[in-house]
Amino acid sequence: MPKPPRILATRPAPATSFLRIEQVDLEFSNGVRCTFERMLPSGLGAVMIVPMLDAETVLLVREYAVGVERYELGLPKGRIEPGESIEAGAGREMQEEVGYGARRLLRLATLTLSPAYMTHRTHVVLAQDLYPRRLPGDEPEPLEVVPWKLAELHTLLGHAEVSEGRSIAALFMAREHLAGRYSP
Repeated sequence: MPKPPRILATRPAPATSFLRIEQVDLEFSNGVRCTFERMLPSGLGAVMIVPMLDAETVLLVREYAVGVERYELGLPKGRIEPGESIEAGAGREMQEEVGYGARRLLRLATLTLSPAYMTHRTHVVLAQDLYPRRLPGDEPEPLEVVPWKLAELHTLLGHAEVSEGRSIAALFMAREHLAGRYSP
């Protein structure tokens, strides 16, 4: 495995109200120097929850995704608030988006998005032993909750509203963990 490049300098790049970009000067082990750009996080990261209604059924949400200009079917997710642990953020987001709390929360993994230029991290949390509990959320419209059997995960992949890689990866991680083939 090659030695990672040495960071020579970083500096802010022009920003927008939504995106902050940093330029990073690198020197690779072969002496080549270049400048990369990366997006900086706008908060403490995010959580994505795999809420298991029972041993076989996960709860998905249908939510409008402005980036692809359509409704997307995926897992509940959201930003971690200041002072909040990963588990507390997962519990809050689940209550806001699916109307359930969980007695058991287990961190499965931390996923990145486009790690070549983004610093964002999403913590995947498995939620089990659910109970009804709703908190007001920040969504502009109520989210539709869609139960889905993990045994039918392969059919979800062909669904026209399913394209988010984080949701797909998290569902497979949860399925493999529940089957005893993966341990965080």
